[in-house]
Amino acid sequence: MIILLFITFRIVTIIMGKITCTSDAPNRQLALNDALELLSGKWKIVLLRSLYLSGIMRFKDLLESVQGISPKILSKELQQLEENLLITRTVNNTKPITVSYKLTDHANETLPVIHALIEFGLKHRTKIRQSIF
Repeated sequence: MIILLFITFRIVTIIMGKITCTSDAPNRQLALNDALELLSGKWKIVLLRSLYLSGIMRFKDLLESVQGISPKILSKELQQLEENLLITRTVNNTKPITVSYKLTDHANETLPVIHALIEFGLKHRTKIRQSIF
């Protein structure tokens, strides 16, 4: 039995339980690698979520909202997110000078991924708890 599925402009053939892609698999692998590199690490997704929930945040607010992150690491992570066009950094004309951060429109494309990871994490925690008890 052969089933053809059209998924995001590629054809996937399922034969006897094996899946074969007849598409641009190398390009998709590179794209996946890029996305994983962009969002990798302990803090980037947490920072994006905090900014999504709170909107514009100052450095101090981010430091307080993300438990366990040091100022040095926060600074590095924010710089990388800015370099990758996921956040914008604004130096405010205040005394003392403050810096604020907000998500870009491009970063909003990560929100379904973040939501899916949260849902998976909740289900995974439940499954692990059930297997322990």
